[in-house]
Amino acid sequence: MTLVILTGILNGDFMVTLLLLIIYLAFISLGLPDSMLGTIWPVAHQDLNVPLAYQGFVSVTVTCGTIISSIFSERLIRRFKTGKVTAFCVLSTAAALLGYSFSGSFFWLIIFAVPLGIGAGSVDAALNNYVALHFKARHMNWLHCFWGLGATIGPMITAYFLNKGESWRLGCRTLAILQFILVVILFLSLPLWKRLDNEEKQQGGESEETYAPLKFSKLLTMKGARPALSAFFCYCAVEATAGLWGSSFLVLAKGFTAETAAKWISAYYFGITLGRFASGLLTIRVKNKNMIRIGQAGILSGIILLFLPVPSLITGLAFMLIGVGCAPIFPAMLHETPEHFGRKYSQAIMGMQMAFAYIAYALVPPLFGLAAQYINAGLFPYYLLIFCLCMIPASELLSRCHCRQEDEIIKKDYPVT
Repeated sequence: MTLVILTGILNGDFMVTLLLLIIYLAFISLGLPDSMLGTIWPVAHQDLNVPLAYQGFVSVTVTCGTIISSIFSERLIRRFKTGKVTAFCVLSTAAALLGYSFSGSFFWLIIFAVPLGIGAGSVDAALNNYVALHFKARHMNWLHCFWGLGATIGPMITAYFLNKGESWRLGCRTLAILQFILVVILFLSLPLWKRLDNEEKQQGGESEETYAPLKFSKLLTMKGARPALSAFFCYCAVEATAGLWGSSFLVLAKGFTAETAAKWISAYYFGITLGRFASGLLTIRVKNKNMIRIGQAGILSGIILLFLPVPSLITGLAFMLIGVGCAPIFPAMLHETPEHFGRKYSQAIMGMQMAFAYIAYALVPPLFGLAAQYINAGLFPYYLLIFCLCMIPASELLSRCHCRQEDEIIKKDYPVT
């Protein structure tokens, strides 16, 4: 029995809850390939007969595709709606992963990196905006917690095949199969997306098609746009740099062993995942803007500990504290987007925010790598502190922007079953 039949039988609340569960699955799927390349590359580069450093070319290609698709996501969603865009984007990533598994040369790996990045960017912007428009803040936190689950499962699957002596291609193929299963679920769920859209119109919601899309230059002139993009860029600069270079800082500047440093960076990511689950509970009582402030205080506290001559245990725990501080900021800023800019332009701004986030991920950590190589790895806490101190005033300026009353968003409060 398909979801089309179920739509006509079951009550509306259950159907929206079912749709929310499907979105949760989509976020797990979004995280599956994100950490995969780093896991397979030590073996894949030998199989493809290319240098180890060529991983950077694949990552940059994926990131460029993600940035471009994030920027243009509004036009796609305006024309085809969120449900269809999500389904086709996951289909794109599934096909790309399958293509990875059959790539006989590095050239084909680059070719398939393009649809992988394009699919990831559009679905990320689409689902974040959809949840911001229709669901409470806790779901945004839990969705990004589920992304972390997917990012954890992906490397585990590929590592399983590598540990058994199997080809790295089997890991990619398995992830592709999981993505194709989700594609089927997403296409079957299209009536659920349509039903929620129809209910929104019946409640007096205005169709997005009545608004002409703004050009990139016009969006930048909107009140709050520049602080929003600055806040996203600075936050992602902190998160990505801490995750990528934290271990090197602990080894080179603090005298940790490589194994111990790796464990504390794992604790950093665990702090983000656990913190997002806890943040979802806290948002029932605490507003998004205060969750952002709490998170920034946590990051600052952790960075300050990195400056101090404290025992190794405290230094390690500082990374976990930074991770817990990072946890609520990204979901809270995403969830506030319709409140700041109104539903007219929330999707356009969301796409730009995601694009600036990916730009930060791509540019800021490599710049610190140059600083660490040519100056000193001990600059790490100063580097984090600069971006954190830039993020705080940007987010405070953004918190003063609110949409007009007629653009007010009605967010549903359905439980997760």
